[in-house]
Amino acid sequence: MIASIKEKLEKIKGQIDLAAAMDKNSFVLAVLLLVALISFGLGRLSGLETAKRDVEIQFPEGQSAAAYEAAYDTGDTPKAPAKTSGTYMASKNGTKYYLPTCGSSKRISETNRVWFDTKEEAESAGYSPAANCPGL
Repeated sequence: MIASIKEKLEKIKGQIDLAAAMDKNSFVLAVLLLVALISFGLGRLSGLETAKRDVEIQFPEGQSAAAYEAAYDTGDTPKAPAKTSGTYMASKNGTKYYLPTCGSSKRISETNRVWFDTKEEAESAGYSPAANCPGL
């Protein structure tokens, strides 16, 4: 009977030692995880500071700031009423101008159409003639 009690005590002692070892491993694992998370967070914070740069606006080749503003008007500034007809047309979102008889001009929605009386007016607004429009 004493032998069985000693066996049970040894078994309990082994379980206690195993639990203590597991607690020690869990603690080490938790510390490693916290160090990794803190390092990652500091790295992200330092990257945010270097990512802030000045904004540089680049216009498409041959287009000026005034032409860009005319083509992409946000409505912030009052403008003269838009023309509803003319000799040449272009899209607010495009870079080419067309004759109203060109096939491509028919795909421009009414709300996006910009009208010009002369080629010079269209070109000064930053548009260039469409290559697929005969007569330009």
